[in-house]
Amino acid sequence: MKCDEVRGALPDLAAGLMEPLDGVQEHLRACAPCAARLQQFRQTMALLDEWAAPEPSAYFDTRLQARLREEKAAEATRGRGWLAWLPRPALAMAATLAMIGGVELFHLRNSSTSGNVAVVTPSVAEVDPQRGTAVSDLQTLDSDNDLYADFDVLDDIDSQQNPPTATN
Repeated sequence: MKCDEVRGALPDLAAGLMEPLDGVQEHLRACAPCAARLQQFRQTMALLDEWAAPEPSAYFDTRLQARLREEKAAEATRGRGWLAWLPRPALAMAATLAMIGGVELFHLRNSSTSGNVAVVTPSVAEVDPQRGTAVSDLQTLDSDNDLYADFDVLDDIDSQQNPPTATN
């Protein structure tokens, strides 16, 4: 047997949940690392058998009950806000009716507008075949060159009106 196959069975062997098979026993005799690992598992199991869980505090139950009473009293004083008068089943029924009404209104609205009316919107290429192409965009930019040049003039005017002040 291989070490990988034996390693899967080591925890069960250490806990006594299974009897070692002939192949496992032979492997453990021949393989020192696997035998050492089995011994470590057995030591861990023995240590866990000796361990005892600590006892809870004598006042644990008393403090827990007091804390639960405090939480219940705090919840009662907070109330449920403006919906305190409305019983929960009525709230659920109102929410259900509102949802059903909204869905029906949506279907009614869609059915009234989905008659035999066909809305056709022409594409950009159908209206102006030159519009929307890279060439037409470049032509538009070239024709607006004078406009862009005027922006530089505006920057010069602004700097003349508001000269930078020297700081001491």
